[in-house]
Amino acid sequence: MSNDPVKIDGAIARKTSYGMLREPTFSGMLSFMRCPFRKDLTGVELVISGIPLDLAVSYRSGARFGPLAIRQASAEVASLKPYPWGFDPFENLAVIDSGDCFLDVHNPMTIHGAIIDHARHILASGARMLTFGGDHSISYPLLKAHVEKTGAPLSLIHFDAHCDTWPDDSPASLNHGSMFYKAVRDGLIDIRHSVQIGIRTWNDDFMGISILDADQVHRQGTDAVVAEIERIVGVQPAYLTFDIDCLDPAYAPGTGTPVCGGLSTAQVLAIIRGLTAINLIGMDIVEVSPPYDHGQITALAAAHIACDLICLLAKRKADGML
Repeated sequence: MSNDPVKIDGAIARKTSYGMLREPTFSGMLSFMRCPFRKDLTGVELVISGIPLDLAVSYRSGARFGPLAIRQASAEVASLKPYPWGFDPFENLAVIDSGDCFLDVHNPMTIHGAIIDHARHILASGARMLTFGGDHSISYPLLKAHVEKTGAPLSLIHFDAHCDTWPDDSPASLNHGSMFYKAVRDGLIDIRHSVQIGIRTWNDDFMGISILDADQVHRQGTDAVVAEIERIVGVQPAYLTFDIDCLDPAYAPGTGTPVCGGLSTAQVLAIIRGLTAINLIGMDIVEVSPPYDHGQITALAAAHIACDLICLLAKRKADGML
């Protein structure tokens, strides 16, 4: 039996940050899509990390296990070049998995600060972030760190069943339904160039953010949705956040607050693959809750979404747009 380190536990054994590595899907060191697992950010263009938090959920907990589940499901995604891209996204994009952000969950008031510091450290290296949650409250401190880096409010591209702009004026609260209310109030989001896709829960005040609700996606089709996202966001730097409950529960049962009537996995992937004109500077995928999943359906959907987001960045780099 070969002990070639390039074939066994390549996530920690190989020396380069480039290229796909195919190991058996059922074995090997766990990292996202077999990316190198390390803390050194030198020369890295995209850092994948997890934030295993679910203290802010309003219903079903379990999203703290989301980063682990997405990494596990991604082993299957890494077995071939991604479809329909037909290229190895890691060939010219240096990507690592840096593990998870440490959180002192017994001191919840320290959590936002810990996430901000985690993001600051990565962003200071010049790398972009793709972050796995965890519940959706993690997006607020991530946005805060990204806005500190850019020096200006960001466009928000938000896939979700919920708008997450319900009022909550308590500065100390952990709440996965009000973080974008706070982000708008705190000047982190440019509402003129922000859009929410897949919404199917009511709020009396959507705070000026454009809404492409689930019914509109079903009626108009994915090409029209992509065109509308491009029109709204334009060339502005954008942060993309994907709550897995944007998908209908048939496609993502493993989440905390499922809502019927949502998008299919095929619709979501078609929309994301069409966002090649968008200047994505940060991304997260949240609310995967493995205790409520079946056969890794939800985790596998999240892994495919993450893979396509990486392919978007790789294509933009190849086209001289990154």
